[in-house]
Amino acid sequence: MPSHNALGMFHAGTQVAFDLDPASRCEAKVPGVFVFITSEGSASMNIHAKTPMAVSVVQVGSQRLPGALTVPDSAIGVVVFAHGSGSSRFSPRNQLVARHLQANGMATLLFDLLQEDESENPQNVFDIDLLSTRLTDAIRWLASQNETAGLSTGLFGASTGAAAALMTAAQPDSGVAAVVSRGGRPDLAGNLTHVKAPTLLIVGGEDRTVIELNEQALCRLPGKAKLEIVPGATHLFSEPDALEQVAQLASDWFRVHLQSE
Repeated sequence: MPSHNALGMFHAGTQVAFDLDPASRCEAKVPGVFVFITSEGSASMNIHAKTPMAVSVVQVGSQRLPGALTVPDSAIGVVVFAHGSGSSRFSPRNQLVARHLQANGMATLLFDLLQEDESENPQNVFDIDLLSTRLTDAIRWLASQNETAGLSTGLFGASTGAAAALMTAAQPDSGVAAVVSRGGRPDLAGNLTHVKAPTLLIVGGEDRTVIELNEQALCRLPGKAKLEIVPGATHLFSEPDALEQVAQLASDWFRVHLQSE
């Protein structure tokens, strides 16, 4: 059996089955729950190349929020991005991941979860219920657009945005086919036992507190779930190649689970 460190995480190179029931995931840190990746897993394509972004206004309930919807030819699905606190649709990290998804045949929607005046209130920034409602309304808006109607929907959430994404996926008839969390705060998402969509949790290897939070979340997710640790990466994945690895992992996850819907 592979050895593990004080946090119960298996060393780099462990590659075994992860599609286990929640109880099995939590028993003595079952091998295969935690899968580390190395630099060989980073993207080989030039994901820094700029992709034209179509400016949109996203109708979420009574709010009209600025956003960017990009739909490649023959898209296999659409991924909605939920940014973290203090960020916006202009997040360079989310934009990099979005370009990678677009290059792999996925439509993307990056939009501001809050109006400018709303974002000035810290209570709104950390109101996961409000952010989740905005995501739910954005999914409905996509279903009404000719370019994206009928496409399977995935959610990519960062930090507090990941909590909102998981809360959205937990809603009955959410229409969410897959979730990817980057440095997420699943502890803020409420009852994870209702999340049925396949969920990928990505955390930096140096982001110790968030690793523990995601370990705990993995035990509560009832469906297909996986935790990926990017060695040497901190919370913002600002280290060389770290974000490219996130983009590759997200692309692989969505490509499988959006097409299977």
